[in-house]
Amino acid sequence: MAAQPCKYRLGREIGRGSYGVVYEAEVSESGQRVAVKRIQCSEPETVELALQEFWALRSVQSQHRNVIRLEECLLQCGAGVGDIQAINHRQHRKSDNHLLLVETCLKGRRAKPPAGENSSCSLWFIMEYCDGGNLNDFLLSRPPDPRLHRSCMQQLAAAVAFLHRNQIVHRDLKPDNVLVAHGAAGPELKVADFGLSKVCQGNVNVNQHRFSSACGSDFYMAPEVFEGRYTAKADIFSLGILFWAMIEMITFRDAETDKELLGVYISQGKNLISVGEALLENPNLELQVPLRNKKSMTSEISSLILDMLALNSKERLDAFQLEIRLEQLSYGEKRQRSGA
Repeated sequence: MAAQPCKYRLGREIGRGSYGVVYEAEVSESGQRVAVKRIQCSEPETVELALQEFWALRSVQSQHRNVIRLEECLLQCGAGVGDIQAINHRQHRKSDNHLLLVETCLKGRRAKPPAGENSSCSLWFIMEYCDGGNLNDFLLSRPPDPRLHRSCMQQLAAAVAFLHRNQIVHRDLKPDNVLVAHGAAGPELKVADFGLSKVCQGNVNVNQHRFSSACGSDFYMAPEVFEGRYTAKADIFSLGILFWAMIEMITFRDAETDKELLGVYISQGKNLISVGEALLENPNLELQVPLRNKKSMTSEISSLILDMLALNSKERLDAFQLEIRLEQLSYGEKRQRSGA
């Protein structure tokens, strides 16, 4: 029997994290470029991360242009081509029998396999390819642009509102987890990396559903996340930090990678403390957003960011209120028109 032709041809590595590797790849038949993320499910922790990402992406019943699009999942157990079980996300979106195959197989890998059994198991996510890299590198490679900032805020707010509407809380929003695709109308942002996300089960208000696992990236974590008691509004706090860092171009140097990253912090001597941690330590701390970049950071946007970073999550905007506030912002346009 002739060998089954490979559906995808892997290319160069374009990203690497603690649990997964991302490759540029090509669809063999069409030549279309895709991104392929491989998570090796050898430990319970990596199995859980793979499942979290799978659950989040499969639970989105309709696509949103600012959320990374999942084309297909491939489950590979063993090294042979015959061990790969493909699930076409588009064809079987309505069939839980097909989609649950990945979940069932991965859950079965949590237990230690019998002696002599091949325990190698990987989940491959085939996703749309974003040619602009991640948002952190994209923004730091160009001068500040008020129009770009406005577009980024609107796109990210729309993506998070869409996720929350579909009961998905991302829990790790930061520039590294936002990808950029060059579109005809300008840069198109894609929220990605759902390994720490959580899908709320049942018909619940996503802003009232409580989480207890403290997870995320310190510089973007809301104060309540450090205590392990939070809701979807923690995503809004992360967006507030992202907006502030993006507009004012505030960066810090990551100690492990020595890479320059966008992020807001509080200086305590030589130490950099995240805003969330600083607010938790000092509830009376009054944040002040300076208007250094006055073309982008207007008083309206400064006020909006402070409302996104409220210590009390009950006083913080939710994703749907954020969308409305961004639509209502003048960005200085009213003053320009009146003086024309």
